[in-house]
Order: sequence, then structure tokens, then C-alpha cells
Amino acid sequence: MAASGSEPCKTVDGTITRVFALLGKRWSGPIMSVLMDRPMGFADLRRAIPGISERMLSDRLTELGAATLVVREVDEGPPLRVSYRLTDAGAALEPALKELAAWAEKHLPAAAIGLEPCSAAAAAAAARAK
Repeated sequence: MAASGSEPCKTVDGTITRVFALLGKRWSGPIMSVLMDRPMGFADLRRAIPGISERMLSDRLTELGAATLVVREVDEGPPLRVSYRLTDAGAALEPALKELAAWAEKHLPAAAIGLEPCSAAAAAAAARAK
């Protein structure tokens, strides 16, 4: 048996590093999750993700767009409308995000990380927005 000091150093897989460099940023996952249901305008996204600032939402949408996961679409109108939707690559994350949500439901209670469960009013508002 080799001494622990002589074993080769294991490094993290480069693909995992790339995934979490983008999706591990605060708010990226919730934005992707909300857009799974349908394209949304900026204001609707902001309402659907409590606590996110306009600046942060704009920054994350730009990053997700640069990664070709989200696309910004402009309808010249009138009135002018801007919406965001997932690309095919972004939509392909749906099974992984659903698996993460199921894992969190079973193994990561909101209270364990200091999150309050949604109030009934917030849940009702979210349901109406869909």
C-alpha cells in the first residue's frame, strides 16, 4: 500500500469547474429555474426572484447570455417589449435542475441554510404569475 503522500494528487474535473463557475454564482440557478416555465420580461423576472437587485439580475442575464444559455429578444412593438428565454442549451439543463431540486427537498431543508419558507401570500402570487 502506497503512503498517502506518494499518491497522485486528484484534481477536479474541468467540466465541473466550468459548470459551477457559471451556475454556482448567486442567482444564476434561480434565474434559469424561473425561465424553465416560459420566457419572461425583466420586471417579471425580478418579481419572481425575491431579493435580487436590478443590477444583479442584469449582470447575471448578461453572463447567461454570453454562455448561450439565455437569449434576450426584443419585440419592436409598439409597445417595445424585451423578454428573456432559455436557448436549447439552457433548456437542456431542466432535468439536472429538477434533480437538484429533488435532492434539496430531501437532503437540504431551507432552515439548514437560513432560508425562510415562502409565505402563503408569496406562493399564491408566484402561482398566479405562471
